[in-house]
Amino acid sequence: MTAGTSDLAIAMRGIGKRFPGVVALADVTLEVGRGELRAICGENGAGKSTLMKILSGVYQPDDGTLEVDGAAVAFTGTRDAERAGIAIIHQELALVEDLSVAANVFLGRERRTAAGLIDDRTMEAECRRLLALLECQVDPQARTGSLRVGDQQLVEIAKALSLDARILVMDEPTSALTETESARLERIIARLRDRGTTILYISHKMDEVFRLADRITVLRDGRHVQTVDRSATTPAAVTGWMVGREIAGHEFHRAAARGPRLLEIRDLTLPWPAHPRGYRLANVSLDLHAGEILGIAGLMGAGRTELLETIFGAGEPTWTGSMRLRDAAVRFTHPAEACAAGIAMVTEDRKRLGLFPDLDVAANVSLCSLREATRGGLLDRGREEALVAGPIRDTGVKTPGPHAAITGLSGGNQQKCIIGRWLLTKPAILLLDDPTRGIDVGAKAELYQLIDRLCREGLGVILTSSELPELLTLADRIIVLAEGRLTAEFSRAEATEQKIVHAATGG
Repeated sequence: MTAGTSDLAIAMRGIGKRFPGVVALADVTLEVGRGELRAICGENGAGKSTLMKILSGVYQPDDGTLEVDGAAVAFTGTRDAERAGIAIIHQELALVEDLSVAANVFLGRERRTAAGLIDDRTMEAECRRLLALLECQVDPQARTGSLRVGDQQLVEIAKALSLDARILVMDEPTSALTETESARLERIIARLRDRGTTILYISHKMDEVFRLADRITVLRDGRHVQTVDRSATTPAAVTGWMVGREIAGHEFHRAAARGPRLLEIRDLTLPWPAHPRGYRLANVSLDLHAGEILGIAGLMGAGRTELLETIFGAGEPTWTGSMRLRDAAVRFTHPAEACAAGIAMVTEDRKRLGLFPDLDVAANVSLCSLREATRGGLLDRGREEALVAGPIRDTGVKTPGPHAAITGLSGGNQQKCIIGRWLLTKPAILLLDDPTRGIDVGAKAELYQLIDRLCREGLGVILTSSELPELLTLADRIIVLAEGRLTAEFSRAEATEQKIVHAATGG
């Protein structure tokens, strides 16, 4: 379908959006016809959610123009977008859990009596009517936080219907739903389309995209790559557009021989009672050998971080299955136990879980090895400086000195300090959870070289990354998680971005 200007519900032209140090969108144009369901596809960080937040008034664009139903608009907030008939259902639901369902549906737009009082009866009646349209039997007086995720999603849709939204943005709407709830949502989407609602549907799941979409738009690295009719393409072609960038950088870790098995995990299952799926991880098995880098790929919410936290004793202790370290059965209930056994972990969230901003560089590096820096039970500055000098040198930290403020270092140098901290514990296994997130290209290359050198010295590394070229550059083997399950394993020779994306999206 090629819509003429008069048939366009949305026309976003030349959209650009920049955040400090990051170009999120560059010269993106998106035209969507009235009553169309447009799928928006792309990897994590491609710019999909940023573009939709501009459409719905959450962000304002730095460049470009926006038209809705042929009229130029400039939204200064979400209320402006709502008045123009646009509603967005975020992947992270924006509901107030302690309020009733009806109160959430009409939040900020409460119905009132002639006396100006809140009219709960009218709101509850209208809420009940909207929920019935959505096959949802929830009591409008129920506390929203008590509902299953699938029903909370329908409350968000009811809120959009109460706005009389003509344009509905759905950001990964089935990411937390069961198959039954997803099927119900698809029936509701069909009903909304019959009413003439225009829907923009962000999804990684190719089966959903090819069941629902009229046309598909692919973004990559903040730019528009392709828009095509669903009938004129294939899932393989779409995933190819999603990951079609060149893989830059050197080749690492080619010649080292794989050593003995360090870690063996069989049928690891991590329950998730509060979630419709019932588990964060299900029947995951893997092996790690000395001198090997095992990459873990998967979309957001696939279970990558949960897997590493479980290995490290930092997750819920409710897991089942078996874990063996150097052929001895282990079950860590605290990171201190894992550390004592020779496992170290660099967390995904450097600022919140890795750094101690009030401490200097030396204190951040020595933190897990303080006994070696003390004399008579007191910290000895001279011993501490001698202790951290090796890790700072070996990891290539650029710092004015050991007592410089950690917050004054770049993100890459902060990350090297954290890795240096764990290397002081002399681990046999290093768990790296998205270790180059938020650091520049030069620092990434230095970390790549450091990881490669550590493996050549016999360390076993498990590496997660949201950047597939990074995994393909570093890993000897790659396992793929999708919604908590292991869906594929590839050797370095077998792995391609397209194969990984296909497995990560349930293909």
